[in-house]
Amino acid sequence: MSSSSQRSGGLGRRSGAAADRGHAHDHVHIHHDAVTARTQPVVLNLGDRVGALVVYTDNKLVGVEIDISPAGDDAERQHKQVLARTIGPVTVAALVYDNLPEGEYTLWLGDGAELRNVRVTGGAVTELDRRGL
Repeated sequence: MSSSSQRSGGLGRRSGAAADRGHAHDHVHIHHDAVTARTQPVVLNLGDRVGALVVYTDNKLVGVEIDISPAGDDAERQHKQVLARTIGPVTVAALVYDNLPEGEYTLWLGDGAELRNVRVTGGAVTELDRRGL
């Protein structure tokens, strides 16, 4: 398993009501207690053409859902909630997208595209450090 890092603007800011929005879904899911730090390891499905994306954010985004879509298909979104996670001796705000087909993606905060052309490589974990941006 390999890892790569990317760092650029976006995802370090919230934009109005859209960042705190409640939203309707055509599916059911449970919103978890985002503030209680997760100490359990995350199990990732990685393969030849399947990777994962870990995004580290500022603590102020804990509890916020950030969407991801394949590049060129902005309407095909899935989301994850930013959670507090313990990594070694520190707690960080992070979200984990697993089981992503290899390719490029767009990250969304509210209704705006925050970061485009995020590359996920099969068999690897891509890490984005978005803290302080």
